[in-house]
Amino acid sequence: MKKSLFLIIPFLSILLFLACSNSDDNSTAATTTPTSTVPDVYKKIYGATSITTDGTYVTIKTNGQPDHKSVYYPTTHAKYEAFSGTTFGGATFRQNPNTISLTNSFTFKIPLNPAVATTHSSTPMGAIGVSINGVPLFNQYAAGGSPLTNEVASFDQYRGHPTGTHMYHYHVEPLYLTQTKGKEALMGFLLDGFPVYGPEENGAAVTGLDVYHGHTGVTVDYPNGIYHYHITNSDPYINGNGFYGTAGTVSN
Repeated sequence: MKKSLFLIIPFLSILLFLACSNSDDNSTAATTTPTSTVPDVYKKIYGATSITTDGTYVTIKTNGQPDHKSVYYPTTHAKYEAFSGTTFGGATFRQNPNTISLTNSFTFKIPLNPAVATTHSSTPMGAIGVSINGVPLFNQYAAGGSPLTNEVASFDQYRGHPTGTHMYHYHVEPLYLTQTKGKEALMGFLLDGFPVYGPEENGAAVTGLDVYHGHTGVTVDYPNGIYHYHITNSDPYINGNGFYGTAGTVSN
């Protein structure tokens, strides 16, 4: 009997060792997950509350509030300032009745590696992209798809204004950004993931843009070249006949 026990005990020990080893391997595999790093260029979106990526999309969250003063902040707000300066297009300033929301939040989900689309979709009414200070970018149309003619008079001194739902936004050149960052600087990204730059390139006003209001070339952020949009002072201002790439999403 004792001899049998001596034979069985080593056998059981081997089985127990194998079982523990398999258990440890499975535990390690279950807790190992791939990680993705946000490219440095997105870190220029200094107005974001968070920027993450899953390797396919970059998710940018903002509160949409400008970091500059505006007549559209509530009068008790530290960044409230009565209108000063000149209006876009020389119109007489006419304040709209809306104020900037202090509770809005936006989530922009854009392609990490944008590519030209087979079918170029039109830009929607509402946010079509995000600027580096976290303020939404809008297209060249006013409410209902009408021209901006009657809205430009309501732009504040930095050329933004709020919607009826209190969403502050830019349709045209965001003067605060071009004044503080430079007219050739990165201004933001559209929903298709392609970057937006200011109205100048190589020390001169940009020319030769395509129907989507962009072109392909080298930039400071993309030394190997990339398709990119430019904000200009004439219609369509930011985007032309639709997105060059396939648009992601925005929610608020």
